[in-house]
Amino acid sequence: MSDGLRELPVSAPQQLPQERGDAARNRALLLDAARNLVKLRGADAVTMDDVAAAAGVGKGTVFRRFGNRAGLMMVLLDDDERASQQAFLFGPPPLGPDAPPMDRLVAFGRERMRFVHAHHELLSEAHRDPQTRNSAPVLVHRTHVRVLLQAAHTTGDLDAQADALLALLNVNYVEHQLKDGGHTLETLGDAWESLARKLCGR
Repeated sequence: MSDGLRELPVSAPQQLPQERGDAARNRALLLDAARNLVKLRGADAVTMDDVAAAAGVGKGTVFRRFGNRAGLMMVLLDDDERASQQAFLFGPPPLGPDAPPMDRLVAFGRERMRFVHAHHELLSEAHRDPQTRNSAPVLVHRTHVRVLLQAAHTTGDLDAQADALLALLNVNYVEHQLKDGGHTLETLGDAWESLARKLCGR
């Protein structure tokens, strides 16, 4: 694993490394309100006005803190994205670094599909904004897949091959295949593994 990959951030760009006590409390209040609303209504039914009202602040406060609705959704995903990154960068095999690259690549795809399905509402809302489609987590995933392809001695255009694999993890694709395509997470994982092995000549 490259040192560069270890250093890539996963936190949403709106999150600040240090905050004053009152700012941190306001942020926590807003996020708690947003999480509760998402649980009650689903992410697609939650507006910035709703979050402001539930937190007892003005709408402008929410926009100043998170930029827009997509930014809010990205921050809600942040903790789980961090845990996911820790697992595939530093966790046990087959996902973590003590497994062969091919095994890690297969495990990453299967695990990420489970993550995408479990968080599909938040991911769908966050990715409606083109600016969040190349967010820090997305860049980490792309770099991770490319590094594993290279470590597995894949030939050809690694960037294009990484993009081809990552297309199978797109939230809209995954949800469409699960709802309308007759697939399960297991069969989608099998498709990921098949493509990964073909790209790696296995």
